[in-house]
Amino acid sequence: MNCSLVIRAYNEEDHIGRLLEGIRRQTVEDIEIILVDSGSIDATVAIAEKFGVRVVHIRPEEFTFGRSLNLGLQAASCDLVVIASAHVYPVYPDWLERLLEPFSDPQVALVYGKQRGDERSKFSERQILSRWFPDTSDFQQRHPFCNNANAAIRRELWLEHAYDEALTGLEDLEWARWAVDQGRLLAYAADAEIIHVHAETPRGVLNRYRREAMAFKHLYPEAHFSLYDFFRMAVGNILSDCYHAAREKNLYTNLFSILWFRTAQFWGTYQGYRHVIEWTWQLRQKFYYPQARVVDEGVGVRSIDPIRYDK
Repeated sequence: MNCSLVIRAYNEEDHIGRLLEGIRRQTVEDIEIILVDSGSIDATVAIAEKFGVRVVHIRPEEFTFGRSLNLGLQAASCDLVVIASAHVYPVYPDWLERLLEPFSDPQVALVYGKQRGDERSKFSERQILSRWFPDTSDFQQRHPFCNNANAAIRRELWLEHAYDEALTGLEDLEWARWAVDQGRLLAYAADAEIIHVHAETPRGVLNRYRREAMAFKHLYPEAHFSLYDFFRMAVGNILSDCYHAAREKNLYTNLFSILWFRTAQFWGTYQGYRHVIEWTWQLRQKFYYPQARVVDEGVGVRSIDPIRYDK
């Protein structure tokens, strides 16, 4: 099954090579790869070009997640288009095969796959990924949850409804909600597993959840998140993370990151719900252009051997 693959990137020289190497080792062969680069000043584009990737450029001041995806999908030639962040990489050589498999049902509009961190990921981040992306697939999902760090859509449906370029985040949720409203299905493919590298500072976590809360409030104006909700959610999740870390006998090494991660997560959410912020270039820089990340590594457990990456 042929497909196009759209990658969004900004200064991802530490990660893009591993993703492209993982794509090269896939069981699906005829893959059109498109990199949408939003002004990288490192070696991201040069590395991509060595792999024969087609590069589409977007100016930083024009960037939103939705706009970058629209440019990538506009450049794509296949009906099935895989979407991946530049700081992910596949665990198994059948990642794309498993991600595209549910499209055999013509009612499926979008498929998204499993995401995991590794032992160097923040403990709370690993807890979130485990809850969002379980080990059991669902090929007939009727609610709009998904995530474009590891997903695929039908381009013909994108031609009917492009990604919202005005949203500060959650463009995937908006598109999925539209698809569900059209009577389409979403599919979750647990075997389509990637490692998602998130090595953010506390400010980076706060900004991520702040912009996502702004977008969620736009999509669901009736939603509320009060100061009481901040305390309730932060304390509840800190206690839950501490409980699970203690059961894994690594509470001491993770306690500090649990405290700051959950506080930043829900304080950012509270700020995003509470404030109407003018969408300025300075805010775009804060939301979309974080500092460099470190590379995570990890493997799941399946009958197929994982990809062995060079260090």
